[in-house]
Amino acid sequence: MEKNHPLSELMTTTMQKIREIVDVNTIVGEPIRTDEGITLVPVSKLAFGFVSGGSDFAAKNQKPEANNSFGGGSGAGVNISPVAFIVIRGDIVKLLPVSPEPGMTTLDRVVEMVPEIMDRVTEFAIKNKKANEDKDTF
Repeated sequence: MEKNHPLSELMTTTMQKIREIVDVNTIVGEPIRTDEGITLVPVSKLAFGFVSGGSDFAAKNQKPEANNSFGGGSGAGVNISPVAFIVIRGDIVKLLPVSPEPGMTTLDRVVEMVPEIMDRVTEFAIKNKKANEDKDTF
């Protein structure tokens, strides 16, 4: 069995460790359920960089061989940023960005929120009407 070069082993170990850290739940998180029946699913952006290098060192007047000294190193950087939440409310599914889209004005955001505000006002009115009807029956 052929022995792998130390640099190859170093890179393999680093990549295995990165795989242990990064899985699908890093990007699309575990669902969060609220008492109101709303489910929130966090969505994140993942960026990582990886570098590795090494060199074989032979003593003076020694032919390069597999058992020469080896020096090497590797490094990785990871950045995880929240991007949005998938909001599931009954049959309605919306993507709620963490930060507003570039170029969106306050008026654009207000107009975008009108349907949701109307839904909440309607629900509130229905609950109040039902509560008043329940009071009248007693």
